[in-house]
Amino acid sequence: MLNILTSPINQLLMFLYQLTGQNLGLAIILLTLLIRGVLVPMTIPSLRSAKKMQELKPAMDKLKLKYKDKTALQAAQLELYKQNNINPAAGCLPQIAQLIVLIALYQSFIHFINPQNSANLNLNFLWLDLGKPDPYYILPVVAGLSQLIFSLMMTTGAEQHVNAPKKKDEKQKEEDSLEMAQSMQQQMVFLMPVMTVFISLKFASGLALYWVITTIFSAVQQYMVSGPGGLKNLYSRFNLIKSPRP
Repeated sequence: MLNILTSPINQLLMFLYQLTGQNLGLAIILLTLLIRGVLVPMTIPSLRSAKKMQELKPAMDKLKLKYKDKTALQAAQLELYKQNNINPAAGCLPQIAQLIVLIALYQSFIHFINPQNSANLNLNFLWLDLGKPDPYYILPVVAGLSQLIFSLMMTTGAEQHVNAPKKKDEKQKEEDSLEMAQSMQQQMVFLMPVMTVFISLKFASGLALYWVITTIFSAVQQYMVSGPGGLKNLYSRFNLIKSPRP
């Protein structure tokens, strides 16, 4: 399947390369935006479903406290989904389709910036040689910052629930579970940008450019569907620190 997708992507990238006056960097940007735009009809319903499920998280946790039997809990959860018109499996197929296309796009970029295939291509774009890592580390920093923003936006509604005050009669096990979930979430928010910077330092800048564009596109998409998410919480905390109450 990847070979079936990679071939037309290669041809489209070559067409855009010629269309942009043999500017591979601009061709990569246009191709990334074009393909992500085509995937929008699959992505938006999945994001909306994820937003609804995130909003139902407090209700879901109440069910977990109420029902100790797994069968009864699953039945209650399905009834809650049904009442809110949510299909938990609705986003699986679109996500798989997106992943396949993006892997094919990634493979296509690797093919183009391979020294054996790029001998007759112009790999210069701005200050970059798209076949080599960014010598000034600008692109890896931008990739890390964009990933951090996107990761914060993806935490929509989670922190408010995890940090919500608990009743005194709740079990310590439940408290430990929520604290662990909060800790893992916070670690991933900052771990992913660090990993992105490290990978971008090693990868050819053509691949890093693709990663920056697709992350920015994803962040804009997330903002349109769910708003600023965790960025709003971060902004509120910053204002609270900046202007403490008397």
